[in-house]
Amino acid sequence: MAMDVLNLQELTLAVYDVARQAGAFIRQERSHFSAASVERKHAHDYVSYVDKQSEKLIVGKLQELLPQAVFITEEGTVSSAADHPVADEQLCWVIDPLDGTTNFIHRFAPYAVSIALMRGTDILLGVVYEVCADECFYAWLGGGSYADGQPLHVGQSAIDDALLCLQLPYNSQAYKPVIQQLINHFYGRASSVRMLGSAAIALCYVAAGRLDAYVEKYIGQWDYMAGALIVAEAGGRVTNFEGSPQFTQGDSIVATNSVVHDEMLQALATCCQGN
Repeated sequence: MAMDVLNLQELTLAVYDVARQAGAFIRQERSHFSAASVERKHAHDYVSYVDKQSEKLIVGKLQELLPQAVFITEEGTVSSAADHPVADEQLCWVIDPLDGTTNFIHRFAPYAVSIALMRGTDILLGVVYEVCADECFYAWLGGGSYADGQPLHVGQSAIDDALLCLQLPYNSQAYKPVIQQLINHFYGRASSVRMLGSAAIALCYVAAGRLDAYVEKYIGQWDYMAGALIVAEAGGRVTNFEGSPQFTQGDSIVATNSVVHDEMLQALATCCQGN
């Protein structure tokens, strides 16, 4: 299927509406949500009917937009392309119906809907809707990045003035030695360090210049795919921990304003030795 920039723009704006619909559902459910409905997937990794119903809503709407596309979803409410080989030219939606479930459970912002469309290893579009702030970020390949119609641009801070996001993935035993060294390395050297609890929003904040860098490992494609394109189209740089721009099939990501990227990679190379 050929798809030019105009079609991608139209499709992105249609997905923008889908993300906002899912976000409205999440916001409504949060008003009367009970912790009794939470299920534990793994240690400290949770899911609820809100995640699942949001995913079903999104999948249904996207199937109407592109009936020929397949899906990679976090909650597995639809047959997943992750379980079967996907042809290079096959269109594939990558969906996180509620990124930041732990934040959602605790009424702690932010949490978001994240939707990306891929062909092979190329990310064609990305949409992230932050539910609490009622703010939607989006980008399409070659079209720039936006937040509700306003263009996004990464910041220009060097490391001394940079605000960094160093997240805490669920694989705590494997990542604890790395994050401890990263915090030790950057705390007091950079402007400050934050942890948001949502990979998708951390990426969008890099794109918007609110953060200057974000790094995390042991995360799923649904966590970062949409946000990665939003960063890239806002003028930032995105790689895996090894510095490769071929990050879409892995579980690590480094997204920055470009200015601090090499310094982040150097720190990771040191902190990841032996881990």
